[in-house]
Amino acid sequence: MKVSVLTLGCKVNQYESQVLLNRLQMAGFTVCDSLQESDIVVLNTCTVTSMSDRKARQMLHRARRDNPGAVLVVTGCLPQAFPQAVENELAEADIVLGNSNRSSLLPDLQKYLMDRQRIIDIVPHKQGEKFEPMNTNRFFERTRAFLKIEDGCNRYCSYCIIPYARGAVRSKPMEELKNELEQIAAGGYREVVLTGINLSAYGQELGLTLCDAVEAACAVEGIRRVRLGSLEPERLDESVIARLKRQEKLCPQFHLSLQSGCDETLKRMNRHYDTEEYRRIVRNLRKEFDNSAITTDIMVGFPGETEEEFESSKIFLKEIGFAKAHVFAYSRRPGTVADRAPDQVDPKVKEDRSKRMIEAARETRSAFLQSQCGLTESVLFERKCSAGVYEGYTANYTPVRTHNADDLCGKILTVRITETTQDFCLAESVQGERPKASTTF
Repeated sequence: MKVSVLTLGCKVNQYESQVLLNRLQMAGFTVCDSLQESDIVVLNTCTVTSMSDRKARQMLHRARRDNPGAVLVVTGCLPQAFPQAVENELAEADIVLGNSNRSSLLPDLQKYLMDRQRIIDIVPHKQGEKFEPMNTNRFFERTRAFLKIEDGCNRYCSYCIIPYARGAVRSKPMEELKNELEQIAAGGYREVVLTGINLSAYGQELGLTLCDAVEAACAVEGIRRVRLGSLEPERLDESVIARLKRQEKLCPQFHLSLQSGCDETLKRMNRHYDTEEYRRIVRNLRKEFDNSAITTDIMVGFPGETEEEFESSKIFLKEIGFAKAHVFAYSRRPGTVADRAPDQVDPKVKEDRSKRMIEAARETRSAFLQSQCGLTESVLFERKCSAGVYEGYTANYTPVRTHNADDLCGKILTVRITETTQDFCLAESVQGERPKASTTF
């Protein structure tokens, strides 16, 4: 039987989808890229915003419409966080699984194929549960590998449903981590991205830290770049940053979640830092890592956000000078503290503030790209844009395009950045430099 997987959400979800696909393939199913030709369609959902829920419902409906005979499986954060949605919002699904028992996918699927009776199999997260054993050395992207090393979150920000969807912090044991890193290197991947729901909390229940995971990844022969996924501004004191600096393979790009540049707003969000601590972390990162890129997420229109608070946040964005900032408007999530908060911001005000913050982020992005002009950097090329034009990323994740007669996909080439556009840099290869193979597919 043919099976395909549809994925919404973060890199953790993408990793988990690949693991599910590999498990089904090992059980004898055939991986299929076509929704219409699939006998089984697995939809791995995200529920970080109400828009994520809406996308999941739309994808489920489209899958049922385009392939009415397929077995539809829904898993991920949406059913785990909102099991009450199963009967109405996810009524078209034949099998519904949560996050805590993904290992039940195969037996549930086999049972459904025998009796064709709808299966709802959502198990609540338990206190003290362990990190789910999972590994893969194959990924949807062909140039870099994603490795989930942490799951869950203990922070309970007032706007966020994810702790309910993911449970408490739990970390991949070091031996399992090292084994999977070796598999990834053997699979030909030269860049690995360490990911997690709250990556900064890696190892806290095992007596380990994020530094231990980074050092393990950098020690693997064949892996040339190690990159970190999104980080919370916690556990990143000077000693941790100095220890990370000693790893030459670690890429100098840090996605440090901000959410707001106003202390009053951060308090209502139940974020566990203020702007001074955030500023200090950025300062220490830039001191230790030359030409580092600091990227972030910024929310506007949080309940109670005044015009003055918004302006403070925008000023802070400009002060930090982010290489890139993802700006989004607050979205109400049932079951969270913020959903019940007074002073909800009018949608039109949120839209206006989004536009103004996006424009400020565009300015800092432009300034960062301009700062890369004239630099000589190593680029891992990922895709062909047009005839003879290839795009890839430097170690600090600057997008670069260059002309080359050779096929550069999956290869590393040293280039000199010559100019910038609004979205990427242009570069020329350094004289005499030949592309080095990065992958062995």
